[in-house]
Amino acid sequence: MSKTIQMPALSPTMEEGTLAKWLVKEGDKVSSGDLLAEIETDKATMEFEAVDEGTVAKILVSEGAEGVKVGTVIAIIAEEGEDVAEAAASGGAAPAPKADAVPAKAEAAAPAAKADPVPAKAAAPAAAPAEGRVKASPLARRLAEAKGVDLAAVAGSGPNGRIVKADLDGAAAAPAKAAAPAAAPAAAAPAAAPAPVAAAAQDFGIPHEVIKLNGMRKTIARRLTESKQQVPHIYLTVDIQLDKLLKLRGELNAGLSGRGVKLSVNDLLIKALGVALMQVPECNVQFAGDQMLQFKRADISVAVSIPGGLITPIVTGADIKGVAAISNEMKDLADRAKAGKLQPSEYQGGTASLSNMGMFGIKQFEAVINPPQGMIMAIGAGEKRPFVVDDSLQIATVMSATGSFDHRAIDGADGARLMKAFRELIENPLGMLA
Repeated sequence: MSKTIQMPALSPTMEEGTLAKWLVKEGDKVSSGDLLAEIETDKATMEFEAVDEGTVAKILVSEGAEGVKVGTVIAIIAEEGEDVAEAAASGGAAPAPKADAVPAKAEAAAPAAKADPVPAKAAAPAAAPAEGRVKASPLARRLAEAKGVDLAAVAGSGPNGRIVKADLDGAAAAPAKAAAPAAAPAAAAPAAAPAPVAAAAQDFGIPHEVIKLNGMRKTIARRLTESKQQVPHIYLTVDIQLDKLLKLRGELNAGLSGRGVKLSVNDLLIKALGVALMQVPECNVQFAGDQMLQFKRADISVAVSIPGGLITPIVTGADIKGVAAISNEMKDLADRAKAGKLQPSEYQGGTASLSNMGMFGIKQFEAVINPPQGMIMAIGAGEKRPFVVDDSLQIATVMSATGSFDHRAIDGADGARLMKAFRELIENPLGMLA
């Protein structure tokens, strides 16, 4: 009997993915452990292995398909001795109900969601909000009003079906009776795609290019919006002298050159943040409604810029790892992050984050907390500044560090203690190596 291959859930939060590439074709024999396809999630591209052996009878989802829901049947495998053509025919027909199952649920839920707006007491008032939700540029709205054209009856050619000036050039004034039938489809359209309602494009007739958001960018937009809306941020900034850290880094690199290890300033900052969190455990926490989690180790998520977005691979146990181990681990994580080869466990979790924009010359910034974490450290560029050293004004290498704290879980005084501990560890770096 033929077996179905379904879109796998490659992370606890994965709901859909892109079938980036098929590594097999119809007619190929596969065994357990053979690679079937590359699946692109919102953060990484992962290889998907076969569980059973047999022959690929039919591929149901084409290469490059986006938004494939978890559980969708993507291929049919014929068992040993089974007729491949028969399996393809029967298997191809069987998945149809499964594929429809997801939309069916969505359609079933849609009337329930529409239950509030639909029971309007009169049909006429209902048309007004429907027209208000029609996507159109300001210029198109003015022209439509001047011409007496009902926008609900105009098909938009702009981004996401938005009505632009060109759509109105050939449009005539709509008969009054046409407005009523048009109102129903217009009202249905937003219900089918509620997501774009938050931010309609406003091109104002300016030449532009429409760039479709990838899964990563959508996830970043959603999570950071939730963070700023739901998490009360408090920001604390300190200036830190780097000269002793830079000197120690040079000495360590000289001693580690034979092992092929070259420490970066960021490696030492990861270590410093890990140790500081252990010194001030009140900041190594996660807010969870009516309770808090206080973590017993410091797992530092490090922001890494990759094509299409940002990812935060995690250095686990940064408080107890040596700086050479942190350096090697960070290089490996960053390389695989840029290649889209990280496993979910390598970027999901963490107890706090570190984001360094010093390499871009940014002096200071305030980073957005990465939920459900309780804090993130933003690092600016080290630069020569006038600085008071031993009660005298001198030129020193100084950087600004800004901690963003979830004020629901971390009091300002505790955040200040963490910033003080972080500064002292960097200004006296031998303390974090002990």
